[in-house]
Amino acid sequence: MSKINVLSVDDDFINLKLISSILKRNGNVDTVVEASNGLEALEKLKSNKDINLILLDMIMPVMDGSKFLDNLYSDNKWKNIPVIVLTTDESKKHEVFEKGVYDFILKPVRESVLNEKINKVVETLLN
Repeated sequence: MSKINVLSVDDDFINLKLISSILKRNGNVDTVVEASNGLEALEKLKSNKDINLILLDMIMPVMDGSKFLDNLYSDNKWKNIPVIVLTTDESKKHEVFEKGVYDFILKPVRESVLNEKINKVVETLLN
């Protein structure tokens, strides 16, 4: 695998487009799939079998990030996909790491920080 496919999940349209823009400039990213809530993200996972990384907002309508993680980690075919949580709520950090997420970034997301985390995921997936 030389490039990864990323599922970006955020209910804020501007944040979703900003993250997608950063991802498209990252040389390690091939495809970006977008979802606006956890339920839509689960549907996107079902139809995109080659997702290698999930970027997840926590506070969303319909299905929040916490419920999404519960669903994700309860399914053997998805539980090994690394998840990086992107949120404004630092109090969620302990909860999400207990659930098994790969990493955590506080919003507003800086391109250099996100790229560093993505490159770390790529290195891990290649080894």
